Amino acid sequence: MSDKRLSALIVGASRGLGLALAEEYLRRGWHVVATVRGQTKTALHDLQARHAGSLEIETVDIVAQDQVDALRGRLAERTFDLLFVNAGVTNDPDERIGNVSTDEFIRVMVTNALSPMRVIETLDGLVSPSGTIGVMSSGLGSVADNEQGGWEVYRGSKAALNTFMRSYAARQRGSRRSLVIIAPGWVRTDMGGPHATLGIEESIPRVVDTISAQSGTPGLKYLDYMGRTVRW
Repeated sequence: MSDKRLSALIVGASRGLGLALAEEYLRRGWHVVATVRGQTKTALHDLQARHAGSLEIETVDIVAQDQVDALRGRLAERTFDLLFVNAGVTNDPDERIGNVSTDEFIRVMVTNALSPMRVIETLDGLVSPSGTIGVMSSGLGSVADNEQGGWEVYRGSKAALNTFMRSYAARQRGSRRSLVIIAPGWVRTDMGGPHATLGIEESIPRVVDTISAQSGTPGLKYLDYMGRTVRW
């Protein structure tokens, strides 16, 4: 049995769920490369001070393809057991699709759906042939479960992300990699708000458990933080 240290590349880890993911993988003994968008010091830098030698910080804005390409170049000689893309913005949850401005629609869709897939397409060659590729989606991305409405643009962006992942998976038939779409639950973060039903400490360790449980199982799954299948 190999005693090789497992390694994760977590894209989007300056705060919230991404930061918590990086911290949880570090706690479990992984080596983590995690990204932030700019040069400003973040909570991830504070985390690095507590995990010298185990956490590397890279800079990338995923909506800028030249920056994604540059990150690929800097990491070209590396191999990761996990690539996980955590990206999410939202707009006013009560804003209807017919009322949203074109600029705001583009901002949400590019950040939540297009850019994560571009990251995966650019960086998947860094992932071990038997590794895992995952994205942070949402239960709101389920078309089948959309019976309450609301969050129309955000829902649409996450449903698009899920669909793009299915298309990506269809091109990966025969691959040994695990592909995972994660719905972390409604979590108390800056985006989730103070009234969300879960704390980060309730969601993220279970998210990591769920991702780990898929290791060695090829193909794509859409799962919540408890490892339960979410309807498409």
